[in-house]
Amino acid sequence: MGVEEDRGRESFALGAWERAYTDLSAADTAGGLPAADLERLATAAYLAGHEAESDSAFARAHQEWLRAGDPPGAARCAFWLALGLLLRGEEALAGGWLGRARRVLDEAGRPCAEQGYLLIPAALAALAADPMEAYGHSARAGEIGEAFNDPDLTALGRLGCGQALIQAGKATEGLALLDETMVAVTAGEVSARVAGIVYCAVLEECQSVFDLRRARQWTAALTHWCDGQPELVPYRGQCLVHRVELMRLHGDWPDAVEEARRACRFLAGGPAAAVAFYHLGESHRLRGEDAAAEQAYREASRRGRSPQPGLALLRLAQGQVDAAAAAMRTVVGETGARIGRAHLMSAHVEVMLAAGDVPAARLAAGELAQIAQDLQTPYLLAAAAQAGGAVLLADGDGRGAVAALRRAWTLWQQVEAPYQAAQTRVLIGLACRQLDDHDGAALELDAAGWVFGQLGAATDLRRLARLAVRAAPAAGRLTPRETQVLRLIAAGKTNRAIAADLFLSEKTVARHVSNILTKLDLPSRSAATAYAYEHDLL
Repeated sequence: MGVEEDRGRESFALGAWERAYTDLSAADTAGGLPAADLERLATAAYLAGHEAESDSAFARAHQEWLRAGDPPGAARCAFWLALGLLLRGEEALAGGWLGRARRVLDEAGRPCAEQGYLLIPAALAALAADPMEAYGHSARAGEIGEAFNDPDLTALGRLGCGQALIQAGKATEGLALLDETMVAVTAGEVSARVAGIVYCAVLEECQSVFDLRRARQWTAALTHWCDGQPELVPYRGQCLVHRVELMRLHGDWPDAVEEARRACRFLAGGPAAAVAFYHLGESHRLRGEDAAAEQAYREASRRGRSPQPGLALLRLAQGQVDAAAAAMRTVVGETGARIGRAHLMSAHVEVMLAAGDVPAARLAAGELAQIAQDLQTPYLLAAAAQAGGAVLLADGDGRGAVAALRRAWTLWQQVEAPYQAAQTRVLIGLACRQLDDHDGAALELDAAGWVFGQLGAATDLRRLARLAVRAAPAAGRLTPRETQVLRLIAAGKTNRAIAADLFLSEKTVARHVSNILTKLDLPSRSAATAYAYEHDLL
């Protein structure tokens, strides 16, 4: 055994991936490596960020295992090569390698763990369309892993089962399986490549169902794991993306922008870069940095990630209500998956209310409430309560709105989400104003403004300034129903359309319109529209 080969094996065992890659490459150049060391070289190359070299080494290791009369080893290398290709979107070539692996094992005709590995791509392919089929493939893979005492395969099988259960709407059971999988990872029972796959997949699932407690814990664990392997390249960028999400939620916006930029640089042209750019756009949008936000959303779109709902909320902040509403109606109409829709509903409620489409907002708030009830995560429960309160406010039910919004504020406090909590206090202030509690309204708006100032939420501060100077008429105040009608007038709706929206007769609507113009001393519907915009009644 040569010096470089010996040193490369030692570096591999220590998780020094770049050194292992360099030394094993040198040994390979000097005299060629046996199959086992070629497999180590391929793995080290992947973990050090040399994907093309990894593919080449796995292909050579596959051939060397065949020459050595070891079909399972050959199939294993074909599997890892195919999985890397699948993750990069090269489905045809990946399918070819998987087909070769199956043929090799079929010709060998004896049971082995590698038969279980070949079930993993089938589970991934079925996950979105048929979660229970994916569960079946994953469960069988896990059983084979246990039968052959293969911790990597066992972990991948359990991971797939957890993902399938979550996709099927059984989040509690799915998350419990993911926790069990993470025990094997944090205990060091699996290889580095499988550990990275599990970390990233578990975090993605936690974020998808808004389980921020788990996401926070596993992000910290992933950060620690990455820091212990300074030469590790894959997974580090994904770790940064998850950190950005949590930083933004907890109000660490300057750090979130910097981490998002690092993630974009680190992930470069990979598919995960699209997510990093989207989160960079979100961080810029919240800080009122519109041009930077728009550019980041554009980059996310170029890389395959929808810029919604962030771009729609940016358009709303810019006063482009029709553009925001059109974008949200499109993306909601295109999204069928329940979890995917949950990520859109809060923004959809906000945009629909701004557009004067209260029925659509009410429907979205109801859908969000049902998902929150099923998943029972504090974040979703808070979002649902806030959305429901906003709809009640638009309906003129100030008292009901305050009750719902107080629940939302308490939940936002629990998940340490200061921005969302401040947004909720703005709505509480408006509800207090609707109830003629002007001192209460002033206190709520002042508290929200203090938080927005601490966060650097420039757009929200500007909106709050407009609300603070709004002059409520001392006499002739509108009733909640008249306020509702005024909003719909400002949205450009005719009396007939308003009557249909509010389930009133056209005659009743005409009377409300007449009362509004009289009480506000306005000459026309266009003047009423201007008044609504000036006093931020939309």
